[in-house]
Amino acid sequence: MKITKDSVIADVLKVNKNAPNILMGFGMGCLGCPSSQMETLEQAAEIHGIDLEKLLEELNK
Repeated sequence: MKITKDSVIADVLKVNKNAPNILMGFGMGCLGCPSSQMETLEQAAEIHGIDLEKLLEELNK
């Protein structure tokens, strides 16, 4: 599964075992919060001021 800007964080956590470390490394420390269950990577990146393209690149390595 290719991770895209429209991928929901909860799904990303299921398909990429390194996702928690990658997301936290980018400053997303609230992976267990209720928002992550329905929030897309694009929405989270915008809220946290994260470069979405760099995040997607790391998650898809």
